[in-house]
Amino acid sequence: MGLDLGERRIGVALGDPTGLLASAHDVIASRGRARDVAAVAELARCEAVDAAVIGVPVNMDGSYGPQAEKSRRFGAALEAAGVPVVYWDERLTTVESQRYLRDSGMRATKRRQSVDAAAAQILLQSYLDFRRRQ
Repeated sequence: MGLDLGERRIGVALGDPTGLLASAHDVIASRGRARDVAAVAELARCEAVDAAVIGVPVNMDGSYGPQAEKSRRFGAALEAAGVPVVYWDERLTTVESQRYLRDSGMRATKRRQSVDAAAAQILLQSYLDFRRRQ
């Protein structure tokens, strides 16, 4: 499961059973960390995921800012709820997903609704590709 954590929404992507392909799954409206963790943990149980890959927004110089710390706190709470967590550099995934959706001809209104799940898909696919090469 890939997670793109935003201020208002959490983009969710799921990997296929072979671990080769990530697909955008859903967008969860953020309702506070405790509720968000509970919703993600429940989805992880329902989908029988091995781990949640959480995007960590690393600055272009490699440093971590306040948003990265929020991602780590969310991950710690998710681990406490019984879901294994992997942290993954998410630099430019939202930009890439916006470009992909725009180039596919999707209207701006629909893009805003889909960009978080698409960013989670790009994030998870990057992780799956890395894992496969190891």
